[in-house]
Parts: sequence; structure tokens; C-alpha cells
Amino acid sequence: MAEPDRAGKEAKRDARREAVAEVGRPDAYVLHEVIRREGDEELRRHGLALFLSAFSAGLSIALSLIVPGVLKVHLPAAEWTKLVTTMGYAVGFLVVVLGRQQLFTENTITPILPLLHDRSAKTAWRVLRLWSIVLSGNILATLAIAAVLAHSGAFEPSVTAAFSEISRQAIGVSFAATLVKAIFAGWIIALMVWILPATGNAAPFVIMLMTWLVALCGLAHIIAGSVEAFYLVVTGEASMGDYVRRFFVPTLIGNLFGGVTLVAVLNYGQVAPEVEETREVEESEGRAVRRSESP
Repeated sequence: MAEPDRAGKEAKRDARREAVAEVGRPDAYVLHEVIRREGDEELRRHGLALFLSAFSAGLSIALSLIVPGVLKVHLPAAEWTKLVTTMGYAVGFLVVVLGRQQLFTENTITPILPLLHDRSAKTAWRVLRLWSIVLSGNILATLAIAAVLAHSGAFEPSVTAAFSEISRQAIGVSFAATLVKAIFAGWIIALMVWILPATGNAAPFVIMLMTWLVALCGLAHIIAGSVEAFYLVVTGEASMGDYVRRFFVPTLIGNLFGGVTLVAVLNYGQVAPEVEETREVEESEGRAVRRSESP
């Protein structure tokens, strides 16, 4: 009975491999494998390439402040206005995600799946390396672009006033409230990353919908929100201490918890038995190959 069982497992594994290569309507295991393989590739990328990609993402995400600010100036003061202006928040994420730029909150799930699959110190170190490079690149870029928005004169005074009004929301609540808002934001963004391989041509719509929800609900995103918080810092409305204590620390903790725990770990849990089963089959094949090659 062992041979038929093994043959069945191998056939199942091969079928899933084909599904990973041709993502149509994948099951949870296939989604896991697609994201895990992408995570493996990201963990192996050169540090400078990661940093430049992250810096580009930090610049691009400024559109999530620019577009809502411009819309706010040109739309009337009405109850429905927020529904439209917050849609502009999604523009920065569309550019970053579709442009394959490195955004820290996407990396709360993508490299975590390889770590859950290979729970070793080496993989953990590679995840920490990836996080540190991407986060530093994102944050430095948001500071740079915030300074440009505030002092370049590229936008009319009415638009920069709208930037300030929008940005005050980033540091306008308590540490605890920001933490909870950040957990929800991290959860939503990581869910977006989890389902994107299954969306095909609908990916732009999914990105826009999920990130619009983040803005509409007033949630806290560590990178998009850093553009807003830094805008207040460079215009003198807030100090760097305000940025760190009232925004950066609670938002970073919340985004990590929402992405890693609520999405990466829980979604891995539902496919863990199948992952272990596949690993056992592959190890068994490896042992058989080694035995056949031994004299």
C-alpha cells in the first residue's frame, strides 16, 4: 500500500507544481507556494538593488498624499468628498505594487513564508536583512520627498495647505489608537499581497480597493503615513520626536503584527500539513536518489 500512496502524493505534488507555474484559480497551497517562491527570490537579491527599489517605492508612495491633496482642493466641501479624495491614496500603491518596487508592508508576508517553511537562523537573518534594507530605503525616500513637497514651490499654497490638513491625521491620535489602526492596515495590505497571485488582470482593481479602504478608514501605514508625518516635520508643525513616538513606533509595531501574525502565520497554518507532506515526499525522493548513486 505504501507505493500507491507515495505515487498518489507525487502526482498531487506534480499537479500543484503545474498550478504554481500557471496560476489560474489557485487553492491556498498554490497561493502559498507562489508567494513563498517570490519571497525566496527577494531574500537572495543584492542589497543595493533592494535599497534602490525601496527608495523608489518611498518616492512613489508620495502620490498617496499628492493626489488626495489636489483632489481635496478641487472638490466641493460635501459629505461624499472624502469617498473620492481617499481613492487618490491608492495611486501611490498602484505605482509601487505594479512597478514591483519594494514596500516594507508587502514584506510582512512575502519573506515570512520562506521563514515559516525553513525555520533556520540563516533564513531569519536574511529576513531581518531584507526588512532593514527595505525599511531604511522607504523611510529615507519619504523624508526626501516630503521636503521637496514642502519647499520646492511645485504646488500652489492651497494644495500645500491641503497636504498639511491631511497629514495632521498621521500624528493626531494617541499611541494606542495609532497601534490599533496600524494593525488593521498591516492586515489589509498583507491580505492584498496574499490574494494578488489569484487576481490576474483584476490586480489593479484589487490594489485600489484594498488601499482605498486603508485611507477611507483612516488607518496607519508606516510608509505612506511617513510622507504625511515628515511633511509636518519639515514644515515645522511637528518635531522628529513626535514622528518617532507618536507615529513611527506604534505604526511599525502594528503593521508588523497585522501582516506577520494575522496573515502570514494564519494562512500558513491552513496549508502547513500539505507543506509538510510535500517536504516528506521530496526528502524521500532525495534519499532514494542518494541510495541509487551510492556504490
